[in-house]
Amino acid sequence: MPQLDPSVFPTQLFWLLLTFVPLYFVIWRVALPKIGDVLEARQDKIDDDLKKAAALKEDAETVLAEYEAAQAAARASAHDVLRAAQDEMAAEVERRGNELTAKLAGQAAEAEARISAAKDEALANLHGAVSEVAAAATSKLLDVAPSGDQVKKAVDAVMGGQS
Repeated sequence: MPQLDPSVFPTQLFWLLLTFVPLYFVIWRVALPKIGDVLEARQDKIDDDLKKAAALKEDAETVLAEYEAAQAAARASAHDVLRAAQDEMAAEVERRGNELTAKLAGQAAEAEARISAAKDEALANLHGAVSEVAAAATSKLLDVAPSGDQVKKAVDAVMGGQS
């Protein structure tokens, strides 16, 4: 192999230095600064993006806190409206209940008056019917016709004066 022949080493070293040194200077002066600029620009963009993300996160947290506060206020308002509606309905129910109670009490009083009147009428009719039956029974059994006063006294005594 010709590369390993020691007689050609000086020429190989010459050509190595002649190609490597200019290539090294080109890479050192041209390529590395461009690569460094690209890496620095990338890092700057990443840092800017992180700052924007942090700012957006803070904004989102602020908006979330405002939303939660508004939601809590809306719940409290709805609760107050619901409580007011319940109180209003309870008052209306109580008012109508009182009206119904008064109406039913009036109807009960009227019914009691009608019952009392019917009872008095029934007792009066009963007194007359009992008087007739007693007079008829006395005249049939005893063959004597009692007077109206006697029948009335006898019926009153038996009925306890309920005429």
